[in-house]
Amino acid sequence: MDNKVLVVDDMELNRELLKEMLESSYDVLLAENGKCAMEMLHQYQEEISVVLLDLMMPEIDGLEACMRIREFSNVPIIMLTARSEDTDKIIGFECGAD
Repeated sequence: MDNKVLVVDDMELNRELLKEMLESSYDVLLAENGKCAMEMLHQYQEEISVVLLDLMMPEIDGLEACMRIREFSNVPIIMLTARSEDTDKIIGFECGAD
């Protein structure tokens, strides 16, 4: 498959559920934290169609990862979070989420 989706979440269950839902239409890459996501994006940058990025993760959280991704890529980024406050959404958009 040409279209790759990068799923970034520190919870293995979430990664696997998203993979199961998407794998019939996309080649799904999995990363357990922002650091791994950055490495995968550098490796597969031209092939990744969208990043599904968890907000709360160890090492590099979703907001930091989003800002770093924006330094070298315009790939669409969708934030995955349990947070629902408007301020959280605004911060996500300000960091570069779509």
